[in-house]
Formats: sequence, structure tokens, C-alpha cells
Amino acid sequence: MKKLITITLALLCASAVLVQAQDTNAPAKKGKKELTAEQKTVMADMLTKYDTNKDGKLDKAERAAMTQEDKDKMAKAGLGGGMKKKAATDAAPAPAPATK
Repeated sequence: MKKLITITLALLCASAVLVQAQDTNAPAKKGKKELTAEQKTVMADMLTKYDTNKDGKLDKAERAAMTQEDKDKMAKAGLGGGMKKKAATDAAPAPAPATK
């Protein structure tokens, strides 16, 4: 009986070590997609032009300073995250159906 318990504990410990080893080999950024060459180029241009605090990111104030042309470039390249929501809310509301 002691041998069975010892073997079971050894197998559980070995499986725990394997699971831990698999987790450390996983990519650090799950869900983040790699940027294409076009996206990297556009992002580098926008950072050069608008990243005033030089932190490598465009914060809300820096994005607000962007021209519409540059916002369109980012949207075309598939960049811009929160700007998509704003574009959808800027659209004219659909007319209400006529009632009799």
C-alpha cells in the first residue's frame, strides 16, 4: 500500500513539474499578434511624428493631436484600437422609421 501511495505521489509531482515547464515556454504575450511590415512602418512614422514624451506609445493626448489623414493611415494599416469605436459613434444616426 505504501508503494502505491509513493508511486502516485511521484507521478503527481512529475506531472506538476511538466505542466510548470510548459507554462514557462509559452509566449509572454498571449493574444497579441505580430505586426506586419506595413504596420511597423506606419507605427514607426506615427511615433516619430507624435510621440512627444518618447515612451514608445501614443497616449490619448498624442492621438488627439494626430491629423485626420494620419488617423486614416493607421486605420488602413489595421492599427488604432480605440479609434474604431470613435469612428462608429461619429457616423450619422440612422433615420427613425416613419409612423402613421
